[in-house]
Amino acid sequence: MVSACADVVYEGARSLIGPYLVSLGASAGVVGLVTGAGEAAALVLRLVTGRLADRTRRPWPQTAVGYALTAVCVPLLALTSSLLPAALLYNGERVGKAVRTPARDSMLAHASASLGRGWAFGLHEALDQVGAMAGPLLLAAVLALGGSDHLAFAVLAVPGALALLVLARLRRAAPDPSLWEPEAEVAERKRLRLGRGLPRRFWHYAAFSATTMLGFSTWGVLTVHLTHRHLVPTAVVPVLYAVAMAAAGAAAVAFGRVYDRVGLRGLLVLPPLAVAVPLLAFSDQRLALVAGAVVWGAATGVHDSTLRAAVTGLVPSQRRGAGFGTFSAVYGLGWLAGAAVIGSLYERSAAAATWYVAGVQSVALLLLLPLVRRPAAGTRG
Repeated sequence: MVSACADVVYEGARSLIGPYLVSLGASAGVVGLVTGAGEAAALVLRLVTGRLADRTRRPWPQTAVGYALTAVCVPLLALTSSLLPAALLYNGERVGKAVRTPARDSMLAHASASLGRGWAFGLHEALDQVGAMAGPLLLAAVLALGGSDHLAFAVLAVPGALALLVLARLRRAAPDPSLWEPEAEVAERKRLRLGRGLPRRFWHYAAFSATTMLGFSTWGVLTVHLTHRHLVPTAVVPVLYAVAMAAAGAAAVAFGRVYDRVGLRGLLVLPPLAVAVPLLAFSDQRLALVAGAVVWGAATGVHDSTLRAAVTGLVPSQRRGAGFGTFSAVYGLGWLAGAAVIGSLYERSAAAATWYVAGVQSVALLLLLPLVRRPAAGTRG
């Protein structure tokens, strides 16, 4: 429930941050840099916060600080009137995501000892997706009723406060989560540790992943096109994001099953999906724009499921923590650079950004093909 309420807050902010930054004078390149930096911060900083959670073995303070950053930073966007404070607050929320996630997941692991790992983490992800759709739709309703961007951000203080209240209640109910299962450890794919001596095949896969993210835009950059060309009302932008999140949830399940059946061959769809995003999302046709949001969401779902899950078969079981940590850092830095470049190229022309994406994804496909031809031990495809 805490995560669902928090998702209402930060996914609501993500859905509208592009048009809001533009209204404060940001260019497409700046929007790409700000939103890319946010995604990188949410991933890369877990290399530090994950170690902190492991060493302190006190998950509540770290979890509370992380959720508090989200609950405070997003509503404070309502008080901003210039670009720098807005950018700092948006990325402050992303830092909060990095701070809380390792500690929160350790508590989920303890809870899953009695509930079952799949059920506990699956229920958590399902409620996350509910919040991810509810937040953008809430902002869309505020804007459709004549409210301003500032009012929309201010409204998010309500689910933020609710998240903290539920968190406080949970803290009193379970002051020591480890008592539920003293031996429980956070799932290996949730760990984020930087490691050395990983297999060469893993680094090859990390190179592919970083390359494909170099050619994948953030939602903020795509919304610059929508608002710059006045193609849809601002109130519709969060609705499109909610549609994208629904597509992401469906794709995560579908392509997760595809990976279980065919292994890395299931990732061959990712470069074409990434190329289709600018072809559709940078169009002037509304039907194409909706399709672009769906395809962007579907590609995001593949990232969240298959792209990360494949790491499991590429590193020894005792090194999965280091593998996932290193992978997430490379992935996040690639997305930061890609979002900034795509945004800067879009300022010149949508065609330049599209050709860049097509070229980068072609390189990514070439990097993936040798991995598909030589499957790792214990994997399919």
